[in-house]
Amino acid sequence: MNILIHSLVNLGDVVLSTGAAALIKENIPNAKITMMVRPIAREIVENNPVVDDFIIFDYKVKGKSLKQMLTMIKTIKAKKFDVCFSFDRKLRPALVCFFARIPQRVCAERIFDYKSSNISLLYNNMIKMPEDFINNHQADLFQEIIRKYFNITGFTKPVIGKITREHDYYASKLVANMKKDKKIALCIKGTYYSKNWPIEKFIELINKINNEFNVDFSIVGAKEDFEYAEDLISKTDIEIVNLCGKTSLLQYAALMKKIDLLVTIDTGGMHVAATTNVPIVAIYRCVSTNRWRALSDKMIAISSNFDDCNVSKFTNPEECPGYYCVKDIKTADVYMKILNLL
Repeated sequence: MNILIHSLVNLGDVVLSTGAAALIKENIPNAKITMMVRPIAREIVENNPVVDDFIIFDYKVKGKSLKQMLTMIKTIKAKKFDVCFSFDRKLRPALVCFFARIPQRVCAERIFDYKSSNISLLYNNMIKMPEDFINNHQADLFQEIIRKYFNITGFTKPVIGKITREHDYYASKLVANMKKDKKIALCIKGTYYSKNWPIEKFIELINKINNEFNVDFSIVGAKEDFEYAEDLISKTDIEIVNLCGKTSLLQYAALMKKIDLLVTIDTGGMHVAATTNVPIVAIYRCVSTNRWRALSDKMIAISSNFDDCNVSKFTNPEECPGYYCVKDIKTADVYMKILNLL
C-alpha cells in the first residue's frame, strides 16, 4: 500500500504526527509511507525509520502559487498513492490530492479546533473524532484517524530522523567547555508571543538555580531567537551560552542527549527534545497540557489555569483578551518542578 500523509503544520505538530506513521508501520510493515511537510520539518522526516519518502511543500511562497500547485499535482499523481491522510486540513494540499486523483482521501471532521470547513468536500472518507477531542492528546488524535481507517488499535510515540555520529560529534563540541555538575538548557522564545514566559522570570529562575546548584546554562532556539536570548543574557551576570541558531534540528536533538535538563516554553523544539528522553520542565500558557504535553516519562508541565481561563472558549488562543496569562506562573512553582528532576 502506497500512503501519503500531508502534515503541513508547525514543527511540533509534525513531530507528533510521526507517531501515526509509526503506527501504520507497526501494523502494515510493507506499507510505503511518504510524508508531505513544510521546509522547517525536513529533518524530522528525512532518514526517519518510519518514513520511506518525503515531499517538501513550501505552500506559503507567494507569486508562483499556481505554477507550484500544478507542479505538485504532477509530482503526487506520478507517485500513484492509494490513500492520503490529511493531518492539517489545509486547502492547498487538499486540492493537490483531489486533482492528483488519489483514490482514497481521508481527513478528520476536525483536528485542531471545532470549526467546520468546506475543505471536507475534497475528501471522500471522513473520520469522526471524539466529542471531547480537546482533552485527547494531539498525537492520539492523529493516530485515531489511522486506527479508524484501518480498523486497528494501539498507540506509538513520535519518531524523528536518525541522529548520526556527525550530529553527536557536533553536539559534543558545543558542551566541551561545560565542566560544571549540571548542564541546563533553556528555550525561552516561541512562535507566538503569548507562549513566552517573561524574561524577568527566567532571570529569577536562573538566579535561584545558580544559588543552589553548580550549573552550566545555555539558551537554545532558532536563529531568529538569538537577539531575544542576548537580551536576557545582558541582564544577568551569570554566564550563559547562547546557542540559538547554532544547531540543525538533529544537532539540537543530539545536544539534548548531553544535558541534564531542558526548561522550555511550549515549542516544537520541546517535542523534538522529548524523543531524546531528556528531563523536561515545560511552561505552558492556558492550553490543555493533556493535549499538548511532550510525550516523555521525564516531563513535568506547569501552566496557567486552563479550566478557569477564557481561552478555552476560543478556537484560537490569540483571540482571548487575557491571553498573556502565562506571566502569572510563579518562578517558585517552576523551581519546585525542576527540583523533582535534578
